[in-house]
Parts: sequence; structure tokens; C-alpha cells
Amino acid sequence: MEHLLFLAHRIPYPPNKGDKIRSFHLLKHLAQRYHVHLATFIDDAADWQYADTVKGYCHAAHFAHLDGMRARLRSLPALASTRALSLDYYRNRGLRDWVSGQLDAAPISRVLVFSSVMAQYAQDARLKRSVVDFVDVDSDKWTQYAAKKAWPMNWVYRREGRRLLQYEQRVAAGADVSLFVSQAEAELFRGMAPASAHKIGFLNNGVDTGYFSPQHRLDNPYEETGPVMVFTGAMDYWPNIDAVQWFAGEILPLIRARHPQALFYIVGSRPSAQVQALANLPGVRVTGTVPDVRPYLAHACFAVAPLRVARGIQNKVLEAMAMGMPVLASPQAFEGISAAAGRDLLVADGAAAFAEAAVRLLQDTLPDGPRASLAASARATIEEKYGWDRQLAVLDALLEHRPDVQLHAS
Repeated sequence: MEHLLFLAHRIPYPPNKGDKIRSFHLLKHLAQRYHVHLATFIDDAADWQYADTVKGYCHAAHFAHLDGMRARLRSLPALASTRALSLDYYRNRGLRDWVSGQLDAAPISRVLVFSSVMAQYAQDARLKRSVVDFVDVDSDKWTQYAAKKAWPMNWVYRREGRRLLQYEQRVAAGADVSLFVSQAEAELFRGMAPASAHKIGFLNNGVDTGYFSPQHRLDNPYEETGPVMVFTGAMDYWPNIDAVQWFAGEILPLIRARHPQALFYIVGSRPSAQVQALANLPGVRVTGTVPDVRPYLAHACFAVAPLRVARGIQNKVLEAMAMGMPVLASPQAFEGISAAAGRDLLVADGAAAFAEAAVRLLQDTLPDGPRASLAASARATIEEKYGWDRQLAVLDALLEHRPDVQLHAS
């Protein structure tokens, strides 16, 4: 087996948690084909428990502690420069030295970079083949944040979007292949980095269809009897915070005016103070961290994804669909998902339309009604299009530079 360097901005574990889902499946896939040298950060103390498990997939591994507060302070001097704050946030001398040592000790000529900020550790002439998985166009995400914030943060976010894009363009120019999580993300970045358009493609996320399956018999976690609408996700992530605030504040009252017993459950780790405060509103419940989100999906009436700021593919939508759960999503949450709106899930734009679609789902109690049809079609679409083996089949060819396999570009 040949050697490969894998650089990830967060430890790629556990395999059912937010942005770690994609990186875990990449690591698992690579471990079957290469001696993997993994360099990654741990930014949550609870994640140190997974270090030994992750080492089991690796020939060698280095875990760098990342303290969020210190990293933010360390990045502030970049405001007086032309650097993106994100790069200094993830700057770590120990990780850089470890990577250099591994390149000295082993015949490593290939690198897979997960998240563009990690490309700063892949600037070595011995790495002859580089694939960068940007996942999302992060620079555009910062620009979207700026539109939702007041001064001075809107200035900081606009600056970060601009500086990070300049860096992303340089990374794409130097990489052999740049990948994104969806065709829409890839097309967006081609327009931003036209000089590299010919080597920009996409690799869709997959879903563990055995783990997220309606066939599991899971205990009902809901103590109340009212119909439940559920949102799942990391609740310290600003787009998720914005989504549930919008739903709880503007959409839920419209729904409960017609269905007073309807409940909105916010299920996810590390709920911010803003999210916790929503539990004071009628019909809103905030769970905090749960050991398994599947029971909350299995026993809900339907899942909601009312994101107003989003990039890439929303795993929360794919997982709910895999569970055979009707999904009501905003256009932003639906973007990039290969499914048919109205058949596989419902898409509604604006508070009034979202509330009306939710009411229709709540009113449907027929065993073969629209909710059941959505659930069956959602599961079938996930099985057909989103298995991980299907998505990762092209990765080997990209790393090996096989000329018989074309970059998945459209």
C-alpha cells in the first residue's frame, strides 16, 4: 500500500455528526487503500475520546488541540494584513512540524485536503498529487453572514469573504483537483475561479442507509402527544441558530393558530443562549445533546429545515429522507440536493408559505396520504442516489490520476 497525507480541520469522528460525516467516510475509504497519515484538529474536549478509534484507521496520526477563544485572539492581527482570519485561526506550529516530519520519514506523494484552510499545511514539493475537498464555498458563506449582521461584524464578515476567496483561488490554482459537495457549489466556485474551472468538480455527500433507516425499531423520545416538527443539527452553528429562531418566532405561531397542540423540537448539541431562550416560547422544546437523533426523526410528524443561510448539501435533510421522514425545507436547504421538490420533499419560500405547507402536512392523517407518499419517495431517492460507495468510487481515480476517469464536473 502506498502512503497518503490526509489533512482535516476537525477530527473525522463520530461518523454521524454534522460536517464529520463526510470526513469520516473519506478516512474510512482511504484506509482501505493507503497508509493514511492524518493531521487534524480537536476543537471540542469531548472529541478526545475518539482519538484512539481514529488512530485505528491510520498509519500515523496527529491531533492538535484547538482552543476557540485563543484561536480567535490569535487571528486578530490578520485584520491589519491581507490574510484571511480563518488561516490564522487554524495556524499551528506543532501540526506543521508533524507533517514535515512525516514527509521526511515516509514516501508520501499524495495529499487529500479536507477544508481549504488545511491547504496551508500541504505546500511541499514532495506532494506530487493534491486533491482539495473544499466541501462548501466558505468565502461565500461569510459574505452571506455579513448580510445578516450589523456593524462592525458585517464589515469583518465581508472582509473575511473577500480575503478567503483570494486564498481559495490560490489553493484551486495549485491543486490538481478541487472538489465541492454538490454541482451547485462547484458551478458557483467555477465562476469565482475561472482560471481553475477545468479542474473543479464535485463529490456528493452520501448517507449510511443502513444506520439511517425506517426499518429500525426505536423508542419514542417524545413525552407529549402533540404532533412534532423536528429540526436536527449542531445548535452553536449560526445558520442553524438563525433557522430555528426564524421558525420559532415567525412560522410556529402561524401553525399553532390552526394546530394549537403542534410542537417544535430543536434537537442538537451545544445549543447557544439564543436557542435555549426559545424554550420559553409556546410549543418549543430544546433537547441539547442527545445520544441518537434517529428516534427523534422516526417519531416526528415531519422534519423541518428552514435555513435562510446555507452552503453545500444539508446532511440533516438527507438523513431525515433516509429515515423515511417527510421533509419541509427552505430553498436554501434544498439547494444542491438531487431530489424532486413536491415528490421527495416539500420546499417552501417565506414564513407564510412555510406555515401553510406545515399545516397541510399536519392535517394529513391518511395512511396512504401525501405524508406517506413523501416518506416512501424520499427513502427511495436516497437509496438510489446517495449511498457512500457510489459517491466515493471516483475518489481513487482522482488521487491516482487515472486518465480513463473524468472529473465529475457536471
